[in-house]
Amino acid sequence: MDIQVAAKPEYGNWVPKRMIYLSGFVGFVFLGLALVFWFLAVLAGLFFLVAAYFIYARRQFSLKGGKVQDRVWTLVLENLDWNGEGKALDIGCGNGALTVKLAKKHPKAQVKGIDYWGKRWEYSKSICERNAAIEGVSERVTFQKASAVALPFDDGYFDAAVSNFVFHEVSDAKDKREVIREALRVIKTGGKFSFQDEFLIKQFYGDIDDLVETIKSWGITKVEFVQTRDADFIPRALTLPFMLGSIGLICGEK
Repeated sequence: MDIQVAAKPEYGNWVPKRMIYLSGFVGFVFLGLALVFWFLAVLAGLFFLVAAYFIYARRQFSLKGGKVQDRVWTLVLENLDWNGEGKALDIGCGNGALTVKLAKKHPKAQVKGIDYWGKRWEYSKSICERNAAIEGVSERVTFQKASAVALPFDDGYFDAAVSNFVFHEVSDAKDKREVIREALRVIKTGGKFSFQDEFLIKQFYGDIDDLVETIKSWGITKVEFVQTRDADFIPRALTLPFMLGSIGLICGEK
């Protein structure tokens, strides 16, 4: 049977099941202790509420639920003003969802996905390659292990670059703005970019207007900030700061 018919891609969920299990387990521990120390029942209730919230969020992110995760990826591509001819880079590709979406949207493009694929995440290069094969784009898509703060490519190597929820996670970059700068380095002059991250967290990026001006000072021709946390498909319950409440998108032309 054809793999594209028999198998489904595995893109994961931004709320891992372990977060639900852990919250529920701690809730049951406190519930048991509440038989002796009654006041711990309050903590048990709080952890059960956390578990319930994560169950809700996981459902909303999934394709069988609210499809929020898929639509957030789509925001990145909707703000990439690129003709689709040449080479493109997806920085921090995870299981390859955005990489594959980019390749499917631009059938003439060659797309590279890079990620560090650490043990902290349920992602891998092999899953990326399997997903690309299932989606029918493996001939135009390749994956490589690399750090977002030290991309193994020459200056101006790519015609376009994208990234989603990655820059703030790069632990070996004290100044997260340098991750943006490194991403822009490998885009050619006139190339396009669309980066989505928690740009509204000042501890990471400072004031958003200052960030835009800083990027322009690097010689970038066009920079625009889009406050994607206000997208109408994002439920209010998911706009908490640790979910989607701090997301925004920086796009433009080098």
